[in-house]
Amino acid sequence: MDFKCLKIDNGARSSLLQLKNTIKLPVFMPVGTQGIVKALLPDMLTSIGYKLMLSNTYHLYLRPGIEIIEAFGGLHKFANFNGSILTDSGGFQVFSLSDLRKVAIEGVRFKSHIDGSYHFFTPEKVLDLQFRFKSDIAMVLDECPAYGLDKSATEKSLNITLNWAKRSSVIERPKDTAVFGIVQGGIFEDLRKKSALEISDMNFDGIAIGGLSVGEPLQQMYDTVAFTIEHLPKDKPRYAMGVGRPEDIITLVGFGIDMFDCVMPTRNARNGYLFTDFGNINIKNAIYAKDKSPIDEHCNCYTCKNFSRGFLRHLYKAKELSFYTLATIHNLTYYYNLIQSIKDAIKKGEFEQFAKSFLEKRRYGNS
Repeated sequence: MDFKCLKIDNGARSSLLQLKNTIKLPVFMPVGTQGIVKALLPDMLTSIGYKLMLSNTYHLYLRPGIEIIEAFGGLHKFANFNGSILTDSGGFQVFSLSDLRKVAIEGVRFKSHIDGSYHFFTPEKVLDLQFRFKSDIAMVLDECPAYGLDKSATEKSLNITLNWAKRSSVIERPKDTAVFGIVQGGIFEDLRKKSALEISDMNFDGIAIGGLSVGEPLQQMYDTVAFTIEHLPKDKPRYAMGVGRPEDIITLVGFGIDMFDCVMPTRNARNGYLFTDFGNINIKNAIYAKDKSPIDEHCNCYTCKNFSRGFLRHLYKAKELSFYTLATIHNLTYYYNLIQSIKDAIKKGEFEQFAKSFLEKRRYGNS
């Protein structure tokens, strides 16, 4: 992996990340949990312009299993995706199981949500799985503390995460796989600083900020990211895990975040919520039944060029599977175009003006 920052505009960074593909940052990564983005074929994803997606180690480990993925020559070949793939560690999924898992300094024992079988993840095993997937970016195993956890419990959790990170940092990596460390520490500035400084001293290729969008107030998330970034190196990519509202992407890019992922555009699409710069459209609403206009007349996606709001509402109400594909194409195109506009604004030295204008338009609300 190679990273090069090209320009900084009021904190926002324009950079290049060289993986299997050259990725221009900032970047949004669609979530393909099972190795594919729900409702889309790989060619549809790449035709929008995406060269990097996220897949999930926990889910792929449980099904179909590492042996099957290895038999196909890795995740790219198994899924027939020609872009680059970041695999998360599966830690968030494991820790969301709550009463079905037990954490210790050695690792975490958990019960499969599929068949009830027991498994044990260590930081070493999680990286080994991702190396065998032939992931382009592998994430270390961390513990994501729940929002509202008191400081003592958060610090105990952080110490486990730092122990796992240190063990991960000394593992030899395949030449084509980068490894990112993860900063935790809840909402406590001294814990976030401790985590950021210690993770930065380890030889990771990039650094993620975890424990965001887990129930904390919006301003608290912003304050946490802004504070944490002050203690991260400038010569490595920065990744805000699980953050994906358009407003949040704009704000965090302004702080210096380079990478984002979230299920929001794809999950919202399947539930009939479609993105525009002037707010979200709820296609279920009766007002769209006879609406001949596209979702967004300024959008260049396949859906907007070919179908009306009225027809899309009909597909949704009829539970036609094609709706999921058409809606997902639009929402992911919206996100792709948003990121392209951010990059253009940084390049022109106009990010601050762009961000202000964008956030004002979004405040008009959802229909």
